[in-house]
Amino acid sequence: MSSKVVRVDSWEDFKHLVKKHGAKELAYRIEMGVPARNLTSLRLILPVIGVQYVFIDTAGGDRLKKTGIKFRVDDLGNVYLSDEDVINFVKSEIGKDIKIYSYFTI
Repeated sequence: MSSKVVRVDSWEDFKHLVKKHGAKELAYRIEMGVPARNLTSLRLILPVIGVQYVFIDTAGGDRLKKTGIKFRVDDLGNVYLSDEDVINFVKSEIGKDIKIYSYFTI
């Protein structure tokens, strides 16, 4: 049985789906551009039986456009999004009990 992927355009809609499905966990992936100065996006994934809801937020100035999570800058001037900032944001918006896992692909 395959599951479908549904893209969710707004943070509020994604947050509503998390609460509606009583989700206990989410996955996220910080997608970097090349060179590292060009951060491209944050992807949040809500797995539900038969469907994966995906929310994508992209860079806009010094933060992500939809969630407002601010970027950090390292000593070399590379802009990045920290795992800690993503986790803290999601927990503050959805609840401290949700488990959040980094999702890597090879």
